[in-house]
Amino acid sequence: MKSVLVILSTICLSLILCASAFAQATPSAPQTPDLQGLIARQAALVTEFDVNGLKVLVKRRAGSQTVAAGLFLKGGSRNITAANAGVESLMLSVMAEGSAAYPREKLRAELARTGTVIGASDNYDYSVLSMTSTRSNFDSSWSVFTDVALHPAFAKEDFDLIKQRSLVALSDDADDPDTYLQRLQEQAAYVGHPYINRPEGTVESVSRLTLDDIRRYHQQVMETSRLLLVVVGDIDVNQLKPRIASSFGTFPRGTYKGDAVPQLSFSASTVQVTQRGLPTNYIQGLFTAPPITSPDIYPMEVASAMLRDRIFEEVRVKRNLSYAPSAFLSSQGANVGGIYVTAVDANQAVRVMLNEIKRLQEEPLTQSDMSGVVSQYLTTYYLGQETNAAQAASLAEFELIGGGWRNSFETIAKLRAVTPADVQRVSQKYMRNIRFVVLGNPAQIDKNVFVGQAGN
Repeated sequence: MKSVLVILSTICLSLILCASAFAQATPSAPQTPDLQGLIARQAALVTEFDVNGLKVLVKRRAGSQTVAAGLFLKGGSRNITAANAGVESLMLSVMAEGSAAYPREKLRAELARTGTVIGASDNYDYSVLSMTSTRSNFDSSWSVFTDVALHPAFAKEDFDLIKQRSLVALSDDADDPDTYLQRLQEQAAYVGHPYINRPEGTVESVSRLTLDDIRRYHQQVMETSRLLLVVVGDIDVNQLKPRIASSFGTFPRGTYKGDAVPQLSFSASTVQVTQRGLPTNYIQGLFTAPPITSPDIYPMEVASAMLRDRIFEEVRVKRNLSYAPSAFLSSQGANVGGIYVTAVDANQAVRVMLNEIKRLQEEPLTQSDMSGVVSQYLTTYYLGQETNAAQAASLAEFELIGGGWRNSFETIAKLRAVTPADVQRVSQKYMRNIRFVVLGNPAQIDKNVFVGQAGN
């Protein structure tokens, strides 16, 4: 989903004002009436309704010149097996190539004429067929989008092309060290978990998929109980409702009831080293993290941002051990956080990073420690909500794995309530039992450094 052009000065002014107001507020301050009103006003812009079992969310953004829509398919990795991994991703990508009324060449001409983008993406928890259009051409774009979803052409030449592209991309995984590191990390972290089945699949699984496989899969999963439709833009919901009923409402209802994804649990630190002749060692370590439904996610966001900044200062700025050390926090149904570094002296780099985790866990924090980090996080948050496509994605994420779309408007209030004690508590609770993977020279790795974190 791509960003649209906006007036830069307005964005900058808004971000400065928001960050400034946030930084001036104490984290323990009660939620102000203005913030409560903001949350209520944002929620009031969203209309929720049901069409034959299909939940629909429509957010009105008056004056917006674009419209974003996403048809989200629930389940992600839980929908697939090792044998057919990649089928959902391949199906959606082929769907975006053409439909019964708009075969490939006609589709491309219509998308170019109307300034419309239709695409597909996936993650461990869900996938989406998406559309972004101009407001003036929404009627034409909507007709194309619905035909692609309901009546995909599934032409053999489209299937062959997309499958070959997928196989080329998958076969390159071992050639790029960072990509290969992620594959090794998945194997170490997700063994026995649904996430072990990557949505994109593997060379082996995708090679086995046929055109008939994705046709059957489309018939199987296109049920309203499996789907969520989100639309964001300057749209009259009363005019949209009958159009949804006459299109997506024609899907069978089905009986899908998605269970919550099981949470991950690491009982001890581990390290797996894979030999690769590289000038530096590539290292990543994962620890379990709270899901976005948990109250702990907000102090965890702050803790992860603080760890990232401290690691950068200690590993790169002070010691020059690595160009881009980092800490990160994912946003998944079964969530993880972690640390990443590339370094010739892997042992020293990891020792410094683990020491920064220890400091975060043991040394008392103050409000001044947190204020800049939280303000920066808030600025990034606002930047991430610029576009209609981004807001549609946020509503869908919270609806599908975050306890309901209304929670998407609570981020600011929840972050305001985070205290230094909260940050220290979640650091102690989650930043432990780290599963490391290393790609590089085994002779340079002292495993005791990696598994010697206190509290394991």
